[in-house]
Amino acid sequence: MAKGYSVTIRADRRGAPLSKYVYGQFIEHMGRCIYGGIWAEMLEDRKFFHAAGTDESPWRCIGGRAVDWVEGEGYGHRHAPRFAGPDAGIEQDGLGLIEGAEYAGRAVLAGCGPVEVALCWGEGRENRDAVTIQAVPDEFAPVPFRFRAGRSTDAGRLRVVARGDGPVRAAAVSLMPANHVRGMRADTLALLRELDAPLYRWPGGNFVSGYDWRDGLGDPDRRSPRKERAWNDVEPNDFGLDEFMAFCREVGAEPNVVVNTGEGDVAMAAGEVEYANGAADTAMGARRAANGHREPYGVVWWGVGNEMYGDWQLGHMPLEAYVRKHNQFADAMRGVDPAIKLIGVGDSRSGWSEAMLRHCAGHMDLLSEHFYSAHDADLAAHVHNVAEDVRVRAETHRRCCAGLPSLAGRAIRMALDEWNYVRHGEDCYGLHGSRFGLRHALGIAAGLNQMARDSDTIAMAAFAQTVNVIGAIKTSKTAACFSTVGLPLVLYRRHFGTVPVAVEGAAAPLDVAAAWAADGRALTVAVVNACADAADLVVSVAGADLAGTGQCWTITGPDADAFNEPGRDGPVRIEERAASISGGALNVPAVSVCLYRLEVKGRGPGVEG
Repeated sequence: MAKGYSVTIRADRRGAPLSKYVYGQFIEHMGRCIYGGIWAEMLEDRKFFHAAGTDESPWRCIGGRAVDWVEGEGYGHRHAPRFAGPDAGIEQDGLGLIEGAEYAGRAVLAGCGPVEVALCWGEGRENRDAVTIQAVPDEFAPVPFRFRAGRSTDAGRLRVVARGDGPVRAAAVSLMPANHVRGMRADTLALLRELDAPLYRWPGGNFVSGYDWRDGLGDPDRRSPRKERAWNDVEPNDFGLDEFMAFCREVGAEPNVVVNTGEGDVAMAAGEVEYANGAADTAMGARRAANGHREPYGVVWWGVGNEMYGDWQLGHMPLEAYVRKHNQFADAMRGVDPAIKLIGVGDSRSGWSEAMLRHCAGHMDLLSEHFYSAHDADLAAHVHNVAEDVRVRAETHRRCCAGLPSLAGRAIRMALDEWNYVRHGEDCYGLHGSRFGLRHALGIAAGLNQMARDSDTIAMAAFAQTVNVIGAIKTSKTAACFSTVGLPLVLYRRHFGTVPVAVEGAAAPLDVAAAWAADGRALTVAVVNACADAADLVVSVAGADLAGTGQCWTITGPDADAFNEPGRDGPVRIEERAASISGGALNVPAVSVCLYRLEVKGRGPGVEG
């Protein structure tokens, strides 16, 4: 039998409009978030940071001593494999192929042909599609190829082999599904469009404090790979600022670019603003135009550094020094474009936020805050952790702001521009690639409920990190799906209202939030039930008359630990049904998120977020 609870929705007690930016996302050059998630490149170390045939390299040598390596002359790379003699070459395996799908790529080659490039899905010539390049350029130049896979496998292989006496040198090789969208995976993009995040924060995260954005410009094959120290990986520099802007256009989002205040300097940050926003007759604007993008990007949101309060951050420094550095960066960046909006580095737990508000208030528009919530074996506590982390940070931010002379006539709200649960369990999707269950989806929904309650303070949020890692979308080599934690983000973005209203009553352990819909024709009520039993929620409404009709969207599954996997029908999904208040009560399934749209008579405020 369902347990009973009751609340009163005060439709006439409206809060601050909920910012659309609370549905933002954060992507970082970490694990398989971009490479192996968003970006369609199938080959690892495609520009040979590691010498082919060594333990660190994913490339194997064919032909033994007939393969060595030289510098990638003209391309700035550390290594270029050189192979001489018939049947010498290089290969990489572990590629995901789909039967009948086409794959396109290129090899940057120099030397003497012919050269055979083959995509293999098994042993023997009958299990491959091959292209023979008869005329290999004398100097490095890209040579295209295209294949069709004859069988589905996760053990595909690409081979580049000399068929003449050679020698042949390779500076870079690329292979992507032919249906890629400007270098991005079509399946991942389709889900990202459903997610409909209004803003993406990039490129980090810890990564940004050691990143030189200029390494990611120009011809991708000529961009040198770099060893990066935040996550101890090799950055191929295939996805740079121009690619990020293309990504934002493809998913219909605004960019939020974070500059490097760790090991970076003021000139680097100012140059990045000019590259993004300067006219084509400025120095960096001309460089952008030369790279094929004459019109300025008009990036409004800029993050000034990342987590500089932490000793794990490259370039970490004492607070007193950093407030001066922040102001120097802000002045230089606004000197290039006075219209930009800046997000400062905050941390309310350490006193960092208060000092930034005291000394940098005139040099920022928002102040960031990050949290990764703890897991708990108890379901109710596990779900509550996220909402509590949101509540405490909003409350602390208000307390920090109270009475500060530096804020006279100025309001600086909070940007929760990294938030999620902390990494949990086995890394199934690359570095920090946690598999999250239904219980995590409930916690994310509870966090969104709390953001609605704190809409006066929270101006922006960015869920971390969108793809793989601990993100909303998970990918395999050939498929993509919404993780459980992605579903409440989709649901609330589509259907939760824009003007929060007060909810009164002791409904715990249910978490209830309500808001007027953007069109003013309905109240939306979000209910998180972290109990093993269904619940009947008696809802009274003050300040509006319900029409008695509505809809309900539910996220639930067979149990609290149910999860979704790429390439399989997920047990956790969003389901829609008609909704009405029978006897004044809403029926809420066990272990679920329910979002109700309850039509009203007449019309409410209809304020867009």
